[in-house]
Amino acid sequence: MNPTALIADDEPRLAEDLAVRLRLLWPQLEIIGIVGNGIAAAALIAERRPSIAFLDIRMPGIDGMQVARLSQSTRVVFVTAYDEYAVSAFEAAAADYLLKPISDARLAQCVTRLAQHSVPAVNVAALTALLERKAARPALEWLTIRLGETTRLVAVNEVLYFQSGEKYTHAVTTAERHVMRATLKELLQQLDVRQFAQIHRSIIVNLRAVDRIERDLLGRARVMLRDHAEALPLSRGFASRFNQT
Repeated sequence: MNPTALIADDEPRLAEDLAVRLRLLWPQLEIIGIVGNGIAAAALIAERRPSIAFLDIRMPGIDGMQVARLSQSTRVVFVTAYDEYAVSAFEAAAADYLLKPISDARLAQCVTRLAQHSVPAVNVAALTALLERKAARPALEWLTIRLGETTRLVAVNEVLYFQSGEKYTHAVTTAERHVMRATLKELLQQLDVRQFAQIHRSIIVNLRAVDRIERDLLGRARVMLRDHAEALPLSRGFASRFNQT
């Protein structure tokens, strides 16, 4: 019997590209479905029980790590643009992980590994422990802003958005713009994901500050904030957070 696979990613073009490349590298692999959120992925895995699931970690509904926790008989390959997840996810539960953008050589290495049938299914105990550690970690509440000999404390709730520059990150409030040394990557690991979301490769927004989403004549989306005149770009790859289902 030929192996079967599911692809779950909320970026349709990336999911389809992965499917095309997998078919070229592994003709015997039957792709039974491509879905765009964690709930659909979990449902299809329960119904069809594929041999392998390629799961984006950050998806609407439930994330890829939670889907994997429900998929004990399916080997999981995590697909992510955030390398902070990669090692811990791989060690805890995955047959492999792929870091976006996925090179041809890295995908071929993954296919070779999967085709050997030597990689295990999900280690549920290890994945559960990892998820519990993530849930227990307190979210960042205060920013320490240093300017010369002065140190200021700024409440995270007051920040409308974080924007990375060439050397520094800016924390923008209603009245001020603070300069920080922390990177967006570091902030993403510390912020409350229920309140803050990345909307562009260089911007994290406070969801409580969002008023509406607008599109221009070219279809480009912008995030409009309450009590702030600046419009923030919304990249397609992050737009799913604002889609209604």
